[in-house]
Amino acid sequence: MASDAHDSNLAPPSPEEVGSAYDRFGPLYDLTQGTSAIHVGRWSAGGTGLPATTLGELADRAMDRQTDYYIEALAPGSTDHVLDVGSGTGGPAVRLAERTEARVTGITVSETQVARARERATAASLADRVTFALADVLELPYEDASFDVAWAIDSFAHIADRLGGLRQVWRVLPRGGRLLMTEFTRRGEPSRAQLDTFRQVWTSPPPLPLAEGVRLACEAGFELVRLENQTHDVLMNAEVMTVLYRDHHDEIRERYGLETTAAMDASIPLFRTFVRDHLGYFLYVLRKP
Repeated sequence: MASDAHDSNLAPPSPEEVGSAYDRFGPLYDLTQGTSAIHVGRWSAGGTGLPATTLGELADRAMDRQTDYYIEALAPGSTDHVLDVGSGTGGPAVRLAERTEARVTGITVSETQVARARERATAASLADRVTFALADVLELPYEDASFDVAWAIDSFAHIADRLGGLRQVWRVLPRGGRLLMTEFTRRGEPSRAQLDTFRQVWTSPPPLPLAEGVRLACEAGFELVRLENQTHDVLMNAEVMTVLYRDHHDEIRERYGLETTAAMDASIPLFRTFVRDHLGYFLYVLRKP
């Protein structure tokens, strides 16, 4: 029923809950999404690249292609300071710094992600230009206009107060500063059970319709420069996650136990149909006028 989707009493996750989920399930994401990043991969792009011998490696290649695509879309300069909202384990921030020579400050609500991201920056000999902090986008600990550009790859999906988060990013950008962000959107009328599963699997409130997301960005003070439909990639991502979950099932059960794994087993089919039938995925490029 339509009321299930629009009048859901699901409590949105708190930043602490999101951070705890990533702390606990980081190894699960490594097994089911790859290790180069924690975001949707770019599966539809052509061209050549490094060969992959496993599905996990293929997922890493897809995420790296997506990161490179976002670097080109944001186009930071070599002297820019970039804010990475929801920086995960640091892969995209390090990759951006390597390709542009820009400085990057990443924030996440997960302590384990901060630790892993710092290790990644150190291993790449970039700890002087790429730093990470435990911080919430709703309470950014930075002065006004302290960054040149920003990106938020798959991170606003976790935020119930999107308007508040967007206003905080707007505040720390200068006039003319750009924000690249990705958003999961809702298509059609998912059931309450599907929304419950999305919250459980992704630790996220129900996704908004596309028009509502655009409206919030404009209400926060941004101009919409670019809007791109990448739903085909999120559909493929869900299929790959499903296969990798099955392939690593024994390892997942050993790590998380019978009860938790049984709950995951029940959620995966419903999550898969929700993505297939009701989830969209869009790239925004926004500008502070």
